Amino acid sequence: MPKENFMKLRTVSLALLLAFTVGGAQAQSAADLTGGTAGGRKASSLPLKPTLTEAQAAQLSARFLTRFHYDAQPLDDAMSARIFKAYFDALDSEKVFFTQADMAKFAPLKTQFDDAIWNQDLSGPFSVFNLYVQRAVERMSYARELLKKGFKLDTNESYAYDRKKADWPKDQAELDTLWRERTTNDWLRLKLAGKSDDDIRKTLDKRYANYIERVRQLDGEDAFQSFMNAYAESTDPHTDYLGPRAAENFDISMKLSLEGIGAVLGVRDEYVVVSQVVPAGPAAKSGKIHAGDRIVGVGQGADGAIVDVIGWRNDDVVKLIRGKKDTTVRLEILPADVGVDGKHEVVSMVRQKVSIEEQAAKKKIIEIKDGNVSRKIGVIDLPTFYSDFGARREGDKNFKSATRDVAKLLGELKQAGVEGVIMDLRNNGGGSLTEANELTGLFIDKGPVVQVRDARGQVDVQGDDDPGMAWTGPMAVLVNRGSASASEIFAAAIQDYGRGLIIGQPSFGKGTVQNLVDLDRFASRTKEKPQLGELKMTIAEFFRINGGSTQLKGVTPDINFPKSGDEKDFGESTYDNALAWTQIAPAPDYKPVADLKAYLGQLQAKHDARATKSPGWKLMLDELAQYRKMRDKTTISLNLAQRQAERKDQEALQADFRARHKAIDGNSFADDRDGLDDGLNANERSLKSEQKQEDDAKKAADPQLEETAHILFDAVGLIKGDAKLAAEVLPYGGKFSPNATAAATTEAKNPAPGTR
Repeated sequence: MPKENFMKLRTVSLALLLAFTVGGAQAQSAADLTGGTAGGRKASSLPLKPTLTEAQAAQLSARFLTRFHYDAQPLDDAMSARIFKAYFDALDSEKVFFTQADMAKFAPLKTQFDDAIWNQDLSGPFSVFNLYVQRAVERMSYARELLKKGFKLDTNESYAYDRKKADWPKDQAELDTLWRERTTNDWLRLKLAGKSDDDIRKTLDKRYANYIERVRQLDGEDAFQSFMNAYAESTDPHTDYLGPRAAENFDISMKLSLEGIGAVLGVRDEYVVVSQVVPAGPAAKSGKIHAGDRIVGVGQGADGAIVDVIGWRNDDVVKLIRGKKDTTVRLEILPADVGVDGKHEVVSMVRQKVSIEEQAAKKKIIEIKDGNVSRKIGVIDLPTFYSDFGARREGDKNFKSATRDVAKLLGELKQAGVEGVIMDLRNNGGGSLTEANELTGLFIDKGPVVQVRDARGQVDVQGDDDPGMAWTGPMAVLVNRGSASASEIFAAAIQDYGRGLIIGQPSFGKGTVQNLVDLDRFASRTKEKPQLGELKMTIAEFFRINGGSTQLKGVTPDINFPKSGDEKDFGESTYDNALAWTQIAPAPDYKPVADLKAYLGQLQAKHDARATKSPGWKLMLDELAQYRKMRDKTTISLNLAQRQAERKDQEALQADFRARHKAIDGNSFADDRDGLDDGLNANERSLKSEQKQEDDAKKAADPQLEETAHILFDAVGLIKGDAKLAAEVLPYGGKFSPNATAAATTEAKNPAPGTR
């Protein structure tokens, strides 16, 4: 049956396989995303072939998509053509593997993918994937051969690296030229970073060899996942197919917990390595597992045979390590500080439930001083609208919930004496619809929050029925282009009620709701349960309580911050098949609780004046301008002298940025921010350097958050200085005291499951 509504943004990439084909760097798994007894995968045997289970899953998915999708469309020749384009975009978006001859060979499939799904014959889609694997290995092998010959670096050639709109190479010769240019650029990047020719050759040869190994490990499940996502996302941008493994990981991302050892795993060369140890998990408590340790074997139970996992895919090792709570797993470790011939250690751990606190709500306090006045502004950073649906349904009083966590943090901020609260939703891609509704309820007395219209046109108004507020004082919501879906519901409701200021950049523009459909529940039962996966399907559209929609347009801030320049490539409006913007009638009983326009002009003027004088704000604008300039480039010179001159200019610019950062931040780590390309992929850098970069980023000044706190500081000052203004801009005429304790409302705002 369908599961709870949620609106998480782009949880599954069409190019799932890229997590493995770029050398594994992007294929980090939240800890113990591990367990089970399945074997690992070395090189897959070609050709890959679809299974009967996959064919059944495809047909069953089509039945749902053509009947129950919010914008149900027939699976016919027209849809087949869209799937065809999406599939090739997923596999070869830069057009560096297939040629025009390959595309001509596959042209008949444009009108056959619909038949392939209905007839449970996926040989066509798999033939495309098989050729992709073959071409990828061929191209990387060709690049390795080029390394032996060296490159001419004094030509006037350039490399067009943005090929999304390019034509397919017309023949093998043109493809060879393209790959010579790509490989030359890889060489130049490392040379400009100061590497010797011998080091460059070794680094690139290893990179390409690792790429080949990862591609060869792609299997039928990867092929099927890629094809099915091409179909799902051809219906609308936010419908996805999740295979069994992807479905499990999505469930973990929503409930922020899993059963395992508490270690984040990544890939370095042929090893799966520990990238991070999760505090308080079994790995951390053992005292024997550290970042950088290489996992060479995994054993089940106290005395089960240890399986050699060198060269395995990350997700297969993860699958071995993850398992049921209170069961034992043994890891054979090659410690980070020893060579490849060093002594191995075996560490035994009992799997436990591990919380992924990195994605949970967090708080901090910013103290703003202006003249003789000092005020504390509370900040709650919410990365996602998470909820443990299963624990909630089962009546667990301590189920993981974004709303429950935020309510607790609000109480702590009130006790600390903050005078304003910022909800930081930057890059929060969404999550649970229920959580978006209930979180809004912490900031209003009661009333509608969101309107949801289903495929039949019926509108359901959802809202907060419990009186009381967890926070009654001034508030702001900080958003950017990455704030989507549930974030937009919350921000829109706060804006429509006049409850708080919306500050930042226009949000993503995702106005649709998805449900998870467990396909196994609808399959015919056999002796062995089929593993058909899940369908994340768009089943409704949500609307603001004022009747408008966030679809395509997003939420427009009351006070705008500079745009990053990502709008043309990132956001709902960039999808060709996004739903159109519409509107409906306002929600019954909707009535604003305050009018922030009464002081919005004053706040804007104060912000503008401050931004003009702020060194940090000016530095942010200069860095944004440089970022936009660099990202707008689509070609790059392959002439060493020209690249060296460009590098020298970049070094001077980055030196200036570093000096300005140090003057503003007052931190010595600003000296380490060179901002220059080192020519390496993420998995080629040391874990220590990556961790240092992450730590430094956390210490760096955040001018947008600081300015938002200043704006809220100004708002509090205006409110305190004008009782009439306070009655206009505070909720419900200011009848709720900002200093009231949250204890009385926290329980009411977090009812037991099933009461709403």
